[in-house]
Amino acid sequence: MSLLIPSECDFEDAHENPQTEILYREALEQLRQNNPHEFKWDFETVPGFFVQADEATDDLAFRYTDSQMGRKLEWNQISAKLAELNENAEPNVSYKLIICARHGQGFHNYIVDKYGVPAWNEKWRTLTTDGEVTYAPDPMLTDIGLKQAQENHMAWEKEVLQHSAPLPSKYYASPLQRSCWTHKITWDGLKPAEKKTVIVENLRETIGGNLCDKRSTRTEIEQRFGPHGFQCEPSFAEEDSLFSPRRETDVEHAVRINRFCQQLFADDWDVSTGVVDKAKAVEHSFISTTTHAGSIRLFIVVFGHRRFTISTGGMIPIVVKGTRL
Repeated sequence: MSLLIPSECDFEDAHENPQTEILYREALEQLRQNNPHEFKWDFETVPGFFVQADEATDDLAFRYTDSQMGRKLEWNQISAKLAELNENAEPNVSYKLIICARHGQGFHNYIVDKYGVPAWNEKWRTLTTDGEVTYAPDPMLTDIGLKQAQENHMAWEKEVLQHSAPLPSKYYASPLQRSCWTHKITWDGLKPAEKKTVIVENLRETIGGNLCDKRSTRTEIEQRFGPHGFQCEPSFAEEDSLFSPRRETDVEHAVRINRFCQQLFADDWDVSTGVVDKAKAVEHSFISTTTHAGSIRLFIVVFGHRRFTISTGGMIPIVVKGTRL
């Protein structure tokens, strides 16, 4: 039986704050007016590749591991269509398939399940242990979380070996260890050894308030994951100076996710010619990210995708059109 089954809590988390999209667009427009040199890329979801983008898909009942990742086409068709889109795109347009994967169950998730959301919000979110389990800061995966990551590994292994799925050309992860371990297990033996997974500050879960979302130091992260092919982005600080008692808003978090996407698409931009480098766009059209429920919810907002429930350990593929304004 699959362990990648979303709960009602996952559904509520995915669909909460229905005004976020409107508030985010308003905030983004204001940021662009204040600094025209920032946020040069705009993003939208491209339908027709995966059923997760269809409004008719029941996101609580859908099981991507039983549905070939939700793809509507064979992988060779997906790759060919992405290449065709990039090759024939306007000079300021690029297309990417971005895998948005959520970490497996961490000990903080176990505590939420054990005591319930109201008790978590009232008491447990600011503590480190309930006397039996240590769940903060930066908690590890539970046994269930490890098995969820292994289930994802088997799903991707099947797609690669039996259905000729391509492998991502770039890999990214949140600095929180639950995401890094999930990423490592998911792609173990599939990701080429020479490919590094880049740990990016902007991919972390909603910052502040919940002690489980405070990250480890850079030294600890590099010692823990460097041997597994991870590296921190150059600007990554030693200490977690971003964490505070104040919890980040959804709009602030969405802007942070947007900043990651800006850099991702800007990597294909040829500054000297002022156009997208089509060879780079084709080469880097498949991207892997492993993050969190909140981060994925806001990837969805940034991309204009329909809301979609993601279980612990779950993932969603999104084909994105980036347009440089």
